[in-house]
Amino acid sequence: MSTAAKRRLTPAEYLALEVASECRHEFFDGEMFAMSGGSYWHNLVKDNLAHAVRNGLTGRGCTVLTSDQRVKVDATGLYTYPDIVVFCGKPVFEDGVHFTAVNPLVVAEVLSDSTEKYDRGVKFGHYRRLPSVQEYLLLCQDRVSVECYRRQAENDPGSWLLTAVTDPSGVVEIASLGISVPVAEIYANVEFPPASRPQSPAAP
Repeated sequence: MSTAAKRRLTPAEYLALEVASECRHEFFDGEMFAMSGGSYWHNLVKDNLAHAVRNGLTGRGCTVLTSDQRVKVDATGLYTYPDIVVFCGKPVFEDGVHFTAVNPLVVAEVLSDSTEKYDRGVKFGHYRRLPSVQEYLLLCQDRVSVECYRRQAENDPGSWLLTAVTDPSGVVEIASLGISVPVAEIYANVEFPPASRPQSPAAP
């Protein structure tokens, strides 16, 4: 028994639907994917980092935006909404309309159980195809962990250097922005889940 193939949307159809939608959707290869809202801790980590970066860039002509700024990867056709995007200089928008940016300098994602594999793998593969992106940050919300992937060769999607910071008293160097962000600021007021403890064997 055959089933009818699902009709794929054009980018123009996706953008028209997104304007009227009450929730945000990622779009790739003709399909829309609903993006769920983050947890309290997810949002706190995201906003803490955005605030710290914004303070470090005061007077530098840079812009820090969170969650609702749509970004397109021209090379792959992905439309998505990163947790944090940083622009230095004038943002460039698709078709000149101020909804979809195509030239972020730094992108950051806060990991969750449902998105970690995607953010580390397929999504990072898309971001690597954006020539403007110089650094990609991945932040855990359930423990102190900030990973910064830094592009090593201009326009080379395959050459990135990883620096991981897990020390609560450490700093995260964002070289493309010329700033250092204390880890303590990123995780200020964040409560981590208790470490799992092995269960005691049941009494005979």
